[in-house]
Amino acid sequence: MKTPWLSGSPSGRRPTLAPRLALPCLVLVCLMLLCGRAEAQQALRIARIPGFPDQVVGAGILKEVYRRLDIPVEFVEVPAKRALLLSSTGQLDGEVHRIIDVERAYPSLIALRPPINYIEPAAFTKSFVPAINGWASIQDYDIGIVQGVGSSEAGTRGMKRVQAVADQDTLLKMLGAGRIELAVTDLFSGRVRIKSLQLEMRIRPLLPPLQRINIHHYLHQSRGDLVPKVEAVIRAMESSGELAALRENLRQKILDAAGRPGAVP
Repeated sequence: MKTPWLSGSPSGRRPTLAPRLALPCLVLVCLMLLCGRAEAQQALRIARIPGFPDQVVGAGILKEVYRRLDIPVEFVEVPAKRALLLSSTGQLDGEVHRIIDVERAYPSLIALRPPINYIEPAAFTKSFVPAINGWASIQDYDIGIVQGVGSSEAGTRGMKRVQAVADQDTLLKMLGAGRIELAVTDLFSGRVRIKSLQLEMRIRPLLPPLQRINIHHYLHQSRGDLVPKVEAVIRAMESSGELAALRENLRQKILDAAGRPGAVP
């Protein structure tokens, strides 16, 4: 009488279990590889301050930068002050762009070089035209700024008649209502928002701008491995002229679209 487990085995040896184990192992390996790929493709989450068209320009530049690195990126709209809290603690991966002073105030954030954009803080007025020659020339007026915007906070530091509000639209509406004498914000962003709010006949910028400031993309230190790769792409785009051309193209499109239904800024 044949032993059941020996039947069908010419050698009289028990059949190997390898074929039975091979398929589950292969499936497990495939799942691990797929999970690893999904994790590798997880999008960077970058803070973008809402209501500021220059942030839309910066985000547009970064889309192209990260596309060249095959890295997906997602922009999370967060008010200026809270954005710094989330990015500096690593809850978000970085900021679209900020002034260089942010690097000293928040050591966990790394400013990438070269800068990807610039801002021109300017004074906007409703009814009068004071002589403008730098920050000191506006110190005797009732001024409004947006809380958390480093350039405005630094430029008006020490001035006694400064109100900080939550966002740019509130700032410009305050100016339009006569609650402040001057609103300080980026020249380009202010022009776009004034057009969008249909305040062009009531509010205008005072030229020249108070200052021109280069602004840098920031990454949290936990993403430090990406810094040299991203900087290399930015440098290459700057050297070729692509960075300046892309920036101006984005600015013009945003300005042209301002006030139309569905316009992003």
